[in-house]
Amino acid sequence: MASDFDLYRPSEEHEMLRDSVRALAEAKIAPHAAEVDEEARFPQEARDALVANDLHAVHVPEAFGGAGADALATVIVIEEVARVCGSSSLIPAVNKLGSLPVILSASEELKKRYLTPLAKGDAMFSYCLSEPDAGSDAGGMKTKAVRDGDHWVLDGVKRWITNAGVSDYYTVMAVTDAEKRTKGISAFVVEKDDPGVSFGAPEKKLGIKGSPTREVYLDNVRIPADRMIGAEGTGFATAMKTLDHTRITIAAQALGIAQGALDYAKGYVQERKQFGRPIGDFQGVQFMLADMAMKIEAARQLTYAAAARSERVAEGSEKEDLTFFGAAAKCYASDAAMEVTTDAVQLLGGYGYTRDYPVERMMRDAKITQIYEGTNQVQRIVMARNLP
Repeated sequence: MASDFDLYRPSEEHEMLRDSVRALAEAKIAPHAAEVDEEARFPQEARDALVANDLHAVHVPEAFGGAGADALATVIVIEEVARVCGSSSLIPAVNKLGSLPVILSASEELKKRYLTPLAKGDAMFSYCLSEPDAGSDAGGMKTKAVRDGDHWVLDGVKRWITNAGVSDYYTVMAVTDAEKRTKGISAFVVEKDDPGVSFGAPEKKLGIKGSPTREVYLDNVRIPADRMIGAEGTGFATAMKTLDHTRITIAAQALGIAQGALDYAKGYVQERKQFGRPIGDFQGVQFMLADMAMKIEAARQLTYAAAARSERVAEGSEKEDLTFFGAAAKCYASDAAMEVTTDAVQLLGGYGYTRDYPVERMMRDAKITQIYEGTNQVQRIVMARNLP
């Protein structure tokens, strides 16, 4: 075999993207991260910076005005934004989550109508699957859609909706035929300004406080029939295919948060002196840093490998075990992020426990990555059912 090729690493273009996103994140997003968390406000500065640099929805195909970035490039964008602000990383991550059902299953007309403004930065997309009584058991949803001539009428409540109230468009899963169970669930695009759409108060959360999480209320929401995504009854299948791809973006978010915590801790232990020397000189501290870096690198390799599979599946491959690898990447990276951020707080001692330093925010932000887009307990079930 020839030896003059890149055996196993991201391309030069991917690394250039990382450098540019990191520079942007440190200059335009990081300075506001603590304030965004403290005030629990949407990171508008981050959105403005991402839109200005076409990084808010890089996954949108070129045919609809997007960058047409591959899955690995999307992961790198989310990772580098999350390195400085977990809340801000949910702008590109949830734009992909909300719009991917459209990309996967919608008509060309629907794609053009909703992906074009997303690509321009004129709109954001959210994803409405979970309900008060349908979390891990998403197939148990009660939101319904009833056909009425050339329209569908939606009624129900969606819970835990990321960026609800800020996003302009919502992919909503609703029951169109209760007797068919999951095969009786369909997907629709609902607009923020549709009559009957309203939002609950923002949840008071442990972390990612800058990304609003609200209930979405659908009260006799009447929408044109052509806003159905794909054929009737295919919504649940589309939702699950979407999660196969987008769980990797949660892995990327977890990875970035963990990297940010390690980077800060590395600098701190070289500056903090006890017993006449930097605490980074002590073997116990060195071992902690080594373990943190090892876990992060393992998570990165798994996440990038899953992203590569996501891209190949998007191109038509059916032999990539994406369901397993997406679940594995999300599960491992989020568990690693929780361990790494907790250790970062420990390395800073009492200072790490205060809001004057960023690692406590990173620890709080890391926790949700073990929960949303399927708890890590559910991910293990998914993996067991799809062993490669």
